[in-house]
Amino acid sequence: MKDNIRPAAVLTAICVAAALLLVLAHEMTKENIARQKEIQFNTSVEQLFGKTDSRLLDIDTGYDDIEAIAVTPDGKTAVQVCTDGYSKDGINVLVGIDENGAVSGIEFVSLGETPGLGSKVRDIPEFRKQFYGASAPDVPLDAVSGATFSSKGMKKAVDTALEVYNNYKEAIISGGK
Repeated sequence: MKDNIRPAAVLTAICVAAALLLVLAHEMTKENIARQKEIQFNTSVEQLFGKTDSRLLDIDTGYDDIEAIAVTPDGKTAVQVCTDGYSKDGINVLVGIDENGAVSGIEFVSLGETPGLGSKVRDIPEFRKQFYGASAPDVPLDAVSGATFSSKGMKKAVDTALEVYNNYKEAIISGGK
């Protein structure tokens, strides 16, 4: 009987030790990870609008795809959307919306789509430019050949950003107050 219990006890002890080490590693790195995400977000905002200050807003939109919303002092808005393309949550973009409520730029925070296929939505500037100037959801889509799911994911990201902007425009313009 003892011979049957010993392997289970050793395995349990190993699992508990591994779990404790994972918790410790998470606690030690979570602030660093949050700081890196903030730096990446700010870098993407700068690539959208140039060197500018931006302030993250605390607005509950009810949209699961919305990661963050930031506004600049001159009224430009960056909406971070993470949505599905071919990969689950494979498209993480900042959609820049100018002070007139039109899409003025799209910057990728990360892209988990298939290299050489789905990544074309990032690599072909003309694809992104088709969304520029749109001020209402349901933007017409000219999909990239071989990247249909990724193209539809990009369209969904832009549509979601415009929906949120239009639905929460007053709160966004007033700085989330």
